[in-house]
Amino acid sequence: MKLYFSTKQIPQLQAMPLTQRIKLLETATTQLTIPEKTLLNILKLCVIAPFFILLLRVVNDWTSLLWACLILLLYPLVVRPIQFSLSAKYLPGVNPSQD
Repeated sequence: MKLYFSTKQIPQLQAMPLTQRIKLLETATTQLTIPEKTLLNILKLCVIAPFFILLLRVVNDWTSLLWACLILLLYPLVVRPIQFSLSAKYLPGVNPSQD
């Protein structure tokens, strides 16, 4: 599975405007299988849970707020590429045998 960090990196979407790329990716995301959706949701939970844990620790140590903000900023960098990669195979014009 190839990781795509931007919608422009997906070969089927390179020539399209941003709004159309987003619509096609949303449609492709709805076609994910149940195990793929579960994997994506568990990944999101694993990334966002430390944020809330660190927020609870702010009472004892204010620097945990900085770490929580860092996790919140890194969330799209971790989750979006995997979501793009899982959804890319459901875009129109994709050959299922390609990796």
